Amino acid sequence: MTTFKPLAGIRVLDFTHVIAGPLATFHLAQLGAEVVKIENRNGGDVMRRGNGRMGFVALNAGKRCIELDLSDAGDRDQALELAREADVLVDSLRPGVLDRFGLGDGPLRALNPGLVYCAISGWGNTGAWRDRPAYDHVVQAATGMTLMAGREGEPPVKTGFPVVDAGTGLVAAMAILAALRERDTTGLGRYLDVSMTGAALQLMYPFACQALTGRVAPPRVGNQGYSGSPAADLFATQDGWVALGANTPRQLAAALGVLGRADIARDPRYFDPPLDAGGPAAFLRASDPAALRTALAGAIREWRAADLEAACAAVGVACAKVRTIVEFVDDAMNHDALESVMLSDGDCSVLSPGLGYRVHASRPDGGASA
Repeated sequence: MTTFKPLAGIRVLDFTHVIAGPLATFHLAQLGAEVVKIENRNGGDVMRRGNGRMGFVALNAGKRCIELDLSDAGDRDQALELAREADVLVDSLRPGVLDRFGLGDGPLRALNPGLVYCAISGWGNTGAWRDRPAYDHVVQAATGMTLMAGREGEPPVKTGFPVVDAGTGLVAAMAILAALRERDTTGLGRYLDVSMTGAALQLMYPFACQALTGRVAPPRVGNQGYSGSPAADLFATQDGWVALGANTPRQLAAALGVLGRADIARDPRYFDPPLDAGGPAAFLRASDPAALRTALAGAIREWRAADLEAACAAVGVACAKVRTIVEFVDDAMNHDALESVMLSDGDCSVLSPGLGYRVHASRPDGGASA
């Protein structure tokens, strides 16, 4: 993607720190924008130190970093001049901090009507929760996310990585791109209010719609897939675990053929009418879901995880060995499913997975059908 720079010429003033804001501006920088990151003179972004050093480079490579003390008149004037010339300003400081230094949306819009001002916060910049502090796991708890993992009756479960921070950064980047595209027509910028809570609801979008519309909180189903199919779950194998994704009758019929248990499809203990009776496309349902899952578990336990993964893929059924992230990136690189990108800052270099997509002038295989 080194030649894919659609944001070349766009200037971004970056008042962000830690993960969410820096991830948003990182994507802009990798797409060609000139990003100037403003850090305080008292040590800069906390991610620069300790175990976060590699994380700092991963989120801030390609940016120009400047240390300023906004309480100093000269430094404040420098920040104002940068804002006057910027296309985008991104702020993830506490709501109101930049306002105190004359760097809020109002004063800057008077100087620069085309400025896209993106304010990232925990709870949004309006409403009674505006000044509450927030962290990823706190927002996971507040928005119901921790009561979607695990099973009913168990303690809340936090997602094991900062999913809300990452989601917030991506939502912010998308909002900024949309505002820049609109500015191409109007010549005017926008004020974008991006919250971690709002991003969390986007990540849980179908369930957020159910909660708003029907006042319904989803049941906690552990490792079961979204479809609710008893054949969409995690199962133990001889040497580990697999995630099976047999969400429809057709998919389960194919999986049963792989497992040597085609008899299950016509067994009235599990299906009445039989699994292959036909009908409109729908998610799989069983007469006795627990019994079906037990039967599947017994058959799957006879397999090695990698062998079952390959056998299911061959018949069009989603199935994956449960891997660590290290195992996955190694396998993905070996199978041309991932291209790493080297990011560097001083004496620290980091291999990154890029931006999550590859860019080509045209389809690499010429568009031929499989």
